[in-house]
Amino acid sequence: MELELRHLRTVRAISDADSLTRAATALGLAQPALSAQPRRIERTLGGELFERGRHGVRATALGELVLERAGIVLPAVSGLQQEATRFARARRTRERLRLGGTHGPLLGALVDRLAEELPDTAVTTRASWSERELADHVDQGLLDFALLGTCGAAPPPGPAHLEWREIALDPVCVMLPDGHPEAHRGEVDLAALAAEAWACVPGDGCFADCFTAACARAGFTPRRMYETDTASCAHLVRVGRAVGLCRATFPPTPGITVRPLAGAPLLWRHLLGLHPGAQHPDTAALLFAQARAAHADAARTAAELP
Repeated sequence: MELELRHLRTVRAISDADSLTRAATALGLAQPALSAQPRRIERTLGGELFERGRHGVRATALGELVLERAGIVLPAVSGLQQEATRFARARRTRERLRLGGTHGPLLGALVDRLAEELPDTAVTTRASWSERELADHVDQGLLDFALLGTCGAAPPPGPAHLEWREIALDPVCVMLPDGHPEAHRGEVDLAALAAEAWACVPGDGCFADCFTAACARAGFTPRRMYETDTASCAHLVRVGRAVGLCRATFPPTPGITVRPLAGAPLLWRHLLGLHPGAQHPDTAALLFAQARAAHADAARTAAELP
């Protein structure tokens, strides 16, 4: 027999009551049923727990050790049960939203707006450079919504049964160091950047191929492409190592000038994805409206740049 919590409760009840009869009453057991338990517990532990006499029972040295440990274990288990119950109740009563997104300002802006609109909702995020991974997580129920983009009119990633709503369609822009010769122009011809190295964030869509094709139409082949995270792209641009490709919502960044490419040779479509069978229509409508508002705020801030 292995020692169980009920055995510790029995030992403590006997010690507190100083009598098997009173302990049986406290535990709601018949005395014969209780009388057999200390013997089984003692066999398990290898020694007597109580000395029995005419005036009741008294704990032995082994009994004192067990009672000391029981005084630690039983309150800890009781506290665990209470805390787990509170946690489970809170999880049932509090709404939550799990959002995924590619690296960019819109995900943070959306979370910020949801903090105002849904103050009692727990919002968690997962960022990934892979649009396919985010779409798969929505399909598998690991995410409630995915905020990502596709190149121009390219189809959304993931299974066909996922629902995608267009937030906005933006021209792709170029990041230049403030001192670049083209930085003073309102828009920049792609051909004027033929001699530059480039930087952009990675992705598993068709953007890289579309960019190469746009460069070919402009009469050149990109000499080098750095694919790295947003902060590293900004650093490479700021120090003059490369010019960068970015979305029109790229936030103001010291040392960097953002300009649209002339003729909009590349477009970026912002999308909100969900599994239609897993989301309430009102929640989906709210997320879509807040995502569009977040994009509008970011685009307005970017348009105010000199």
